[in-house]
Amino acid sequence: MNVRGLAAALNSNGRYAYKNPEFAVDYLIIGGGVVGLAIARQLVRSFPSKSTFLVERHDRAGEEISSRNSEVIHAGLYYPIDSLKTRLCIRGRHLMYEYCQEHNVPHKKVGKLVVARDDQRAYIEGLYAKAGKMGWPLHSPPSISQTSALPTRLISGEEARELEPDLSRNIAAALWSPETGIVDSHSLMESFETNITDGGGEVAYQTRVVRVDPYKPETRSGFNDNGWVVQTVTGDGDSDAMLARTLINCSGLAAHLILNSLLPKASRIPMYYGRGSYASYRGPGIKNISHLIYPCPDTGRTVHGFQSLGTHLTLDMQGKIKFGPDLDWLQPPSSQNNCEIVDDADPDFWQNHLIPDETRLGQMIDAVKQYLPEVNSEGFQPDYCGVRPKLVGPQGGFRDFEFHTHYPHTFFGSHMDPGSVRRPMISLLGIESPGLTSSLAIAEQVVEDMLCKENGQAKE
Repeated sequence: MNVRGLAAALNSNGRYAYKNPEFAVDYLIIGGGVVGLAIARQLVRSFPSKSTFLVERHDRAGEEISSRNSEVIHAGLYYPIDSLKTRLCIRGRHLMYEYCQEHNVPHKKVGKLVVARDDQRAYIEGLYAKAGKMGWPLHSPPSISQTSALPTRLISGEEARELEPDLSRNIAAALWSPETGIVDSHSLMESFETNITDGGGEVAYQTRVVRVDPYKPETRSGFNDNGWVVQTVTGDGDSDAMLARTLINCSGLAAHLILNSLLPKASRIPMYYGRGSYASYRGPGIKNISHLIYPCPDTGRTVHGFQSLGTHLTLDMQGKIKFGPDLDWLQPPSSQNNCEIVDDADPDFWQNHLIPDETRLGQMIDAVKQYLPEVNSEGFQPDYCGVRPKLVGPQGGFRDFEFHTHYPHTFFGSHMDPGSVRRPMISLLGIESPGLTSSLAIAEQVVEDMLCKENGQAKE
């Protein structure tokens, strides 16, 4: 399948001219999804005397990726051992359970079965072997060092059917993951926001970033510090310009736009858009289901090269059963200039694709019947869908979370003055699954491992 990535850039039409900053903030976070909120929360905790400001273009938190997923707390099974996705998932899972218990966020450790036909045994055996080698990642407390970081157990098909009697007789074996759970993502984000505002931080909704520029200290503007000039528009008003001494770009499906606006055209980063639809289910074939059930994913070029974990069964906090997501690659619209395709398409084109495609429901039902054969087609109803930011297209292989760091002097073609404070822009790209599970660990890495060590800063 030939899908075009979209290497669009913020303010590519030049609508917003440069403005001198009118005020300054120490930390500016772009994007009010679960990761942006977690980072802002970590910043106000670590640097309470500094100003922390989060802007989100929608009228509430998590309107894009964070509210359109499976709400699963992943154990950390699927990705390469040394990847950020694995390390941050395992650390994030531990932090998530601790946080939810401490702050009364609805969650439940329900466990998961990864089910396999006889010809798929090798896949779950590989997961089991990898899980046994996994150690606790950086920042894990010594008190858990003697416990398994990723406990799993291989069980027979018969044992799996003792847990879930409606499983197909073709299921020959399963991997049991007791640490997998579910969380109410909306309650989680509300709790993070309360932490931010109670800690002195600010959250501004309906505020979109329209231009970002590196900043050189200029006496005429009144700011003698370097950093980033960020223009925002709230509602239908005019743009305001602020100096962000440190900029954290975690705007999900739009994160590449900011970076691309500063990079040479040949170096721009394309984004691919993978839509996943979910279906609710009421009917036979799921009696007393109490665990998550995942099929073995279809793998691509490598064992870690799958693009989706398959059409799995998940539960929400009310016990509602849903299946999904599938994977449908979205093709960005394109225009031509002298027969050349140009990247001036609306990067928010994906917002027109948030109604589940009922024509794909049959494929989803067929996938579910592979492991739950008694489900009834009439019991499936399209529910919702979400879009995942992917750094590679179909058959592109495994791609990890990416954290890009840039400094203002880089874009001026000059060297940083010795002794000057480094003012980074950190861009988080490709934060899809397991981003929700990893959110607190991502915040820990950005603040503790990247910012605190950047200038030898100590937490206050």
